Amino acid sequence: MQESYLALVRFLLPEGILDYFELSKIVEGLTGLHIYLEEKNLPPSEYKDQKLESKGFLPEIYIQDFPIRNQKVTLCIKRRRWEVKDMGEIISRDWNVVQQGTRMTKEFADFLKGLY
Repeated sequence: MQESYLALVRFLLPEGILDYFELSKIVEGLTGLHIYLEEKNLPPSEYKDQKLESKGFLPEIYIQDFPIRNQKVTLCIKRRRWEVKDMGEIISRDWNVVQQGTRMTKEFADFLKGLY
């Protein structure tokens, strides 16, 4: 049954997001559906040969996505950050799902552009 739920969630969320994020909770409120996602502790591949230490999360961001069953959908995303131990530098993954200049997913922004 768990596989069925995971398959359904993959259809509802932006493509590939579950490769890097875990679904932590879903809250139905007065303003719609809030889907909470936390980045997995999988360091960026360009740093795979370096010693990294997880340093928690960046501030949560909120992104509008496609409505589901007449419910406004907001993705509440917590991105992870790491410290490169040899340099003391803090890094995060370059995550390009958000359409530049908006607070909505690229897929949803492209869909809206197609309507107008």
